[in-house]
Amino acid sequence: MLFPTATFAFFFLLVLPLSWFLMSRPSRWRPFMIGASYVFYGWWDWRFVFLLVGCTLWNQVLAVRIWQTPVTSRRKALLVLALAGNLGVLGYFKYYDFFVTSSDSLASLVGADLPLEVKSIVLPVGISFFTFMAISYVVDAYRGTFQPTSLEKFAVYLAFFPHLVAGPIVRPSELVPQLDRPRDPRRVDTSRAFYLIATGLFKKVVIANYLAAGIVDDVFGAPGEHSSLEILIAVYAYAVQIYADFSGYTDIAIGIALLLGFAFPQNFDSPYAAGSLQDFWRRWHMTLSRWLRDYLYVPLGGNRGRRLFTYRNLLLTMLIGGLWHGAAWTFVVWGGIHGVGLAAERWWRERPGFVRRPPTTWTTWRNRLLTFHVVCLAWIFFRADSFDTAWQLLGGLFTGWSEPSPLVTSGILLAIAVGIGSQYLPSRVPRLVMARFSRLPVLGQATVLAFALTLVNAMGPEGVAPFIYFQF
Repeated sequence: MLFPTATFAFFFLLVLPLSWFLMSRPSRWRPFMIGASYVFYGWWDWRFVFLLVGCTLWNQVLAVRIWQTPVTSRRKALLVLALAGNLGVLGYFKYYDFFVTSSDSLASLVGADLPLEVKSIVLPVGISFFTFMAISYVVDAYRGTFQPTSLEKFAVYLAFFPHLVAGPIVRPSELVPQLDRPRDPRRVDTSRAFYLIATGLFKKVVIANYLAAGIVDDVFGAPGEHSSLEILIAVYAYAVQIYADFSGYTDIAIGIALLLGFAFPQNFDSPYAAGSLQDFWRRWHMTLSRWLRDYLYVPLGGNRGRRLFTYRNLLLTMLIGGLWHGAAWTFVVWGGIHGVGLAAERWWRERPGFVRRPPTTWTTWRNRLLTFHVVCLAWIFFRADSFDTAWQLLGGLFTGWSEPSPLVTSGILLAIAVGIGSQYLPSRVPRLVMARFSRLPVLGQATVLAFALTLVNAMGPEGVAPFIYFQF
């Protein structure tokens, strides 16, 4: 079920008033929200609801056993069992075919033939997100930082429909305590919620869909048929498209959660204004960045020990993060570019004789431009459907500058400028807009929101493409 559709609007118009009505009675609200979330998830394919239920039961039972078991070796064995179950399910649905094709290609190089067959397994929507949330639940129980809650509350935590299919990745400590707090519909921050939903819809329906249909899909689909200028602008357009698409989704998700009385963590903070790759990952998909840091980078050793080990840990973290995004070697290369870049930045800062000087306007913008273009280079591999396509795109940047570029229109350039330029607005601007919106009477707020939704619908292309991160 997609957020910007009539189906979801009808679903939410039923769920929201019932949720508000049951807010003061948690024992009734929780089963209602579990049921509503399962309907939301099962709308795409009801069979995968059983997968979500199984994941819930598996992790709840083992998290409770881990918490109650005093013997360290047994707790560790239970943790390994829990992780094996989660990663096994994720590996089967997401990586089985990738493993088979990669193994077959490797075996063919030495003249061997493996008795493995591709199964064309359907990937359940959101499996990467709710699997990571389940892993954080059992790991936190093992570390003793979060006591497992009841099965009912854990089911709400894992299946809560605003974050279910594409995040943000919410930690148990960030959401479960909110289930016990008294909530009053009269205290819901509707002005911020409506602002987030409206801006999220604009990013997705207008900016992301327009850039995809106007230049990105055509150029990445057949790079050999386009000029160097079209390829360059398509790369910039994809950088804006994926930002607008994913940040738009999370804005809508955070806004919907707010209307239901819950606060989600922020997931984006002007990533294309970053002055380094480290800064970029503090601003891009922030909940995933923190998850990779706390549940992968730190357990690998983090920055403890020798420098080479730190560089290795950074590279491994980003390679695995790349593979999490998709079962293809192009995603691994995307992660590798970021991993090598992060390690290089750390080496540069730690080299003998390095002195950190106050940034000037020149160095600030130089670092921003360099970071943005490294990120765009990595996006080529992220978006390309194969290495052949990626090489064609990279080669085409140097060989076709004299060819015509009909896809580079003023509308495309304006959408790119809006997508990037909006990230340089002072943070007080959206706060000021929300403050003024909140002071309007209810009728005034409804009028502004209706006008915004009408404008989004009029400016957006016909039909709404699925969010990019639904495939992950």
